[in-house]
Amino acid sequence: MEKFKLTEQDRATLQYKVTNKLRELILKGEFKMGERLMQEEWAQKLGVSRMPLREALRQLEVEGLVRIEPRRGAVVTPISVEDIEEIYQLRALLEGQAVVKSLPYLGNEEIQELEDLYHAMIKLKADENDVEVFMKLNSEFHRILRESCPWRRIQGFIETLWKGIPPYTPSLLSNHLEDSHEEHRLMLEYVKQKDEIQLRRITEKHILRTKENLIEMMRKE
Repeated sequence: MEKFKLTEQDRATLQYKVTNKLRELILKGEFKMGERLMQEEWAQKLGVSRMPLREALRQLEVEGLVRIEPRRGAVVTPISVEDIEEIYQLRALLEGQAVVKSLPYLGNEEIQELEDLYHAMIKLKADENDVEVFMKLNSEFHRILRESCPWRRIQGFIETLWKGIPPYTPSLLSNHLEDSHEEHRLMLEYVKQKDEIQLRRITEKHILRTKENLIEMMRKE
């Protein structure tokens, strides 16, 4: 039981830490499909109250890693390698198209926002304290890239796919942070150049590389 305990320092961002801990355990195969996550038991194992645990389970339900059922509570529904393949392949196709359709409408204001986000990301360290910040900045960067796409349906499809993707885990992020920075730099450069061919290419490459890294991590575990 001690191995699951969170330290006092971890509790500074309690809900995030609990969510991240449970997400990593699910992705590592610590639970069987359909296994119940008992709130009282896991609150004790992690050394937290039931409130942050309850909020963490709600977030994991949004990500598709658990299902909250009446009278049963949270039931584990881990994402498989096949799920990751499907989600990221679709994301690459749809976001590659969306950024191309969005490109003509990205003006100086949007370019400056992308520049600011890029510089904020490269200042972050590859440690757990900065992971949540990176995730938010990364999500905003991609949102700005595609938000001017006039195709409403493709926007809806992409939003649905983002909700079904497990966010970066610290181990995955720390190993590939430099790659992400370089890809974001190139995206920004191609936006400035209005080069839709290269922007589509690097966007798709960025998403598919993340897919391969996540699958590699899951298979190792």
